[in-house]
Amino acid sequence: MLYLVGLGLGDAKDITVKGLEVVRRCRRVYLEAYTSVLTVGKEALEEFYGKELILADRETVEQEADSILKDADVCDVAFLVVGDPFGATTHSDLVLRAVQLGIPYQVIHNASIMNAVGCCGLQLYNFGETVSIVFWTDTWKPESFFDKIKRNRQNGMHTLCLLGKGRKIYEPSRYMSVNQAAEQLLDIIRNRRLQGEEPEITENTICVGLARVGAPDQKIASGTLYQMSTVELGGPLHSMIVTGTMHPLELEMLKLFSVDSSNFENNAFQKTT
Repeated sequence: MLYLVGLGLGDAKDITVKGLEVVRRCRRVYLEAYTSVLTVGKEALEEFYGKELILADRETVEQEADSILKDADVCDVAFLVVGDPFGATTHSDLVLRAVQLGIPYQVIHNASIMNAVGCCGLQLYNFGETVSIVFWTDTWKPESFFDKIKRNRQNGMHTLCLLGKGRKIYEPSRYMSVNQAAEQLLDIIRNRRLQGEEPEITENTICVGLARVGAPDQKIASGTLYQMSTVELGGPLHSMIVTGTMHPLELEMLKLFSVDSSNFENNAFQKTT
């Protein structure tokens, strides 16, 4: 059996009881190591699970899936994913390969940012398409994510923005902050105005910054897009929400996390119904 096991968002103890039982009886246990990050390292997981973990980077999963599935028809193999196995990044290809090889599989779900984002008080069924905001370079500055946010907002929907992970050769990984994401959106707004367009999203659009959701030091801040470019939320991982039309209950919840309550109310009520 191939098991795809969600680890949740926080530390080693966020794994479900069912997931932990599976991990402890599997012959090989792989830890997917490229779509997200836990607040603890591999060693802490190994100590709690009582099991050695094999790191699986993107190349291993995409190009060497057969090594993960080897002998999974005669023994148990687990593939661990931070969050939920079918959250922001799906692992459908691994499942399809297993099925083609006649290997049965089971998915053990857990919390992911896709549902835990509701902790800020915005209602999950009011979210539109999720977007990824990538690091810009000097020569590559895509704006497609802005247009998706714009479409969501025109439909009254909130947008969850998953923030990019970047790495230059010979440098450690870097994770985009809410500040950096907000700055890129502000740059796009300025560019669109220079082209004669008045964007649907402005400096005063209410947004929510989230950091380390599910961890003890989780932080949430709500305010204008401009305020998101200056708010301090600490280390990764960060996510950001650009709000759409807000229900009064959603607005009341966001006030709990407001950077500046007076400024927040003046702007937010313009987009509530």
